[in-house]
Amino acid sequence: MATTLEQNILEAQPREAGTKNHARRVRREGKIPAVVYGASKDAVPVSVDPRHVLRILRSDSGHNTIFDLALHGGERTKAMIVDWQYEPIKGHLLHIDLKRIAMDKALRVNVPIMLQGVPLGVKTEGGILEQILREVEIECLPADIPSHIDVDVSELTFGKVLRVSDLPHNPQLKFLSDANQPVAHVTSVKEEVVAAPEAVAAEAGAVPAEPEVIKKGKAETEEEGEAAAAEKPEKAEKKAEKKEKK
Repeated sequence: MATTLEQNILEAQPREAGTKNHARRVRREGKIPAVVYGASKDAVPVSVDPRHVLRILRSDSGHNTIFDLALHGGERTKAMIVDWQYEPIKGHLLHIDLKRIAMDKALRVNVPIMLQGVPLGVKTEGGILEQILREVEIECLPADIPSHIDVDVSELTFGKVLRVSDLPHNPQLKFLSDANQPVAHVTSVKEEVVAAPEAVAAEAGAVPAEPEVIKKGKAETEEEGEAAAAEKPEKAEKKAEKKEKK
């Protein structure tokens, strides 16, 4: 199922580029700095509303959403969010990159893989389902980008691996990820090995050799220090004797 093109418009205002002070000023005004590039045009620094950007990122199609970007001065183009940065502590959006999109040219995007059903290996063999690959890279026209790719895993048993080549075929999509790359499999529940009480007690009673070596090294260091300290008065006496002879 292809993603639905957003009918809303993301408005972008021009901004000064280059310094952190300018970026801070943009954020104080309730906007975030962004850059628009692509379609063989120069990159343009702009500012956008972070609330609108978050709505796009949190939609079903996420960053693969294609929307109308309205630039100051009348330019309007289809665009996508291709990169974004969050503030690590509070999680606020800090910056995004926007790319102009030509609707008649194929794009390379990563699309989530959604597993459907309960595998036989889980229902009848007591295993657990492990998803190894969460996204697959595809190439297609912008209007054909799916929000996710569904795959049925109900027939998956022990010893069988679901691979990229097993994903549902769609003539509109070209899979770019390695066809042999594992997507999911059923694995056994790993039991935690608990050491016997006797073994734990034996390990606790064992005296490691490393501290002894450390102590030995420390003692040697102290002895060397004492020897050096003993040599200092002797050297001082010899210097005094030389001065008296002179």
